[in-house]
Amino acid sequence: MFSKFNPFTTLKKVITGQARQDEIDNPSNFNVRQEKEEAYEAVERGTLMVPLDKITGSVGRYHDFDNQFKSHSSTMDERLKAIMDAMREGKDMPPIALYQIKEDFFILDGHHRFKAAVELGRSEIRSRIVELLPSKNTLENNLYVEKIHFRDKAGLTESIDLTEPGQIAHLEWQVREHRKFLTNEKNQAVSFKQAAADWYRTIYRPLATLIANSNLISSFPGRTVDDLYLYISVHQWEKGSKRTYGIGVDKLIPTDMEAFRQKMAEHTEQEYPEMKREITVFILLNVDGKYEQQIFDKLLALDEVREVHSVHGSIDMIAKITLMRDLLSSDAEILSQFIQYTIRQWRGVVSTQTLIPGMSRTKDQDRCHL
Repeated sequence: MFSKFNPFTTLKKVITGQARQDEIDNPSNFNVRQEKEEAYEAVERGTLMVPLDKITGSVGRYHDFDNQFKSHSSTMDERLKAIMDAMREGKDMPPIALYQIKEDFFILDGHHRFKAAVELGRSEIRSRIVELLPSKNTLENNLYVEKIHFRDKAGLTESIDLTEPGQIAHLEWQVREHRKFLTNEKNQAVSFKQAAADWYRTIYRPLATLIANSNLISSFPGRTVDDLYLYISVHQWEKGSKRTYGIGVDKLIPTDMEAFRQKMAEHTEQEYPEMKREITVFILLNVDGKYEQQIFDKLLALDEVREVHSVHGSIDMIAKITLMRDLLSSDAEILSQFIQYTIRQWRGVVSTQTLIPGMSRTKDQDRCHL
């Protein structure tokens, strides 16, 4: 005869302020999120397909739906069933209405259509979107607004994810330069958005894909693929200054942006070259005689070591190693790091020297050993 609702518990929350805190902590509370982000400037985004897992809350009706948007009313369940039946039959349904705050969406109208899509195992739903841009002065918000403004100005569907403010200007420079090139090539006027669309497809995407495929990002914690795109492209195409990274990048990414575009046009995405290369190095070691066998075995245990030879004379051992390096590093940098943090740490290693071959050839059948 008693419901789960306890008026004394509710009264206690109101008196102690816990009720307000519960609203603040509720991830589906649109009003609290809007106030927190100071998101009041509205921009219509049109009708798009939105992933269901991006819809995190509701506008004004979060009390009627729990965090999984399950209805608390039996009458709502009947309506939900009718909508699910209509969806199964393939009937056209009007788009739901959403407010967007950064990466999250909140339902303004269409809770049951959303829930029906979830129940039917759909992954996305047609939605009419109004985005509320955050204005609170935080680094995260400033970065978000910058990338959204560039995306809109360029007419792109995807945002470019940079982690430092004030860098979008470099992307705009690239689009303007590409616009000049296209105007001369076509001998007709090209709009900024037209140039941006071609830049995104023929310049940005190829270089970003090269970077993503190379897994370079693992060497730069806290950075994104787009950060590395910016770093490489600015130094290759805009500044033209002396770089601190390896000159091998010039062979893959010409210092002229349009030359890079032409080069990538010769490949499909599946045929893009790698941004890593293999280097072969010979390490000459002087060792303490009583540790010679131990060091010999340690060398053989390293994945990078291909051959180990014990020799007589002023050198005690020669090891042939193969290292993989990305095009942002120099041979000396990657080699020094390998030797200093492995071989030079071993007891019994007196000194080392390195030789990097200038030219090498290996016979396929009768292998020639140096």
